[in-house]
Amino acid sequence: MSEPARIEVSSRLDAPPEQVWNWIATADGINDELRPWMRMTVPGGGDIDLDSIEVGKPIGRSWVLLLGLIPIDYDEINVVELDRGCGFVERSRMLSQRAWEHARTIEPVPDGSLITDRVAWEPRLPIPARALRPLFGAIFRHRHRRLRRRFGGSAVPAKP
Repeated sequence: MSEPARIEVSSRLDAPPEQVWNWIATADGINDELRPWMRMTVPGGGDIDLDSIEVGKPIGRSWVLLLGLIPIDYDEINVVELDRGCGFVERSRMLSQRAWEHARTIEPVPDGSLITDRVAWEPRLPIPARALRPLFGAIFRHRHRRLRRRFGGSAVPAKP
């Protein structure tokens, strides 16, 4: 079994935390961040709204679709911590990952907000988790570019 690996990606956005939260806490917001490379389905169809979920109760299976069409993975979404308007922690299992943790925080800063994603994973396959660091780093940097395009802002240099 490999050890979990981690990445962290942050951006300063030119929008208040409430505005950012109201977008990122929806299926439309999540999928906008992933486009055009990926899309995630909503468990049970319809929409998802982080503000209306039950913390600690699995939401269901969300398929990850390459180019929005081809199933390449799934995520058994389980939000274990939720600070409405400020962030969440998702701890899930995926088809490809024995363990997946995505923690997102949104903090107020002068004239905007700071959004940070911290992701940790442990692959199911017998490969070193660190081998996936470039892939997951690229996905989350892309997500942040999409957020900066929507709200304005700048990338925050990665911590050494």
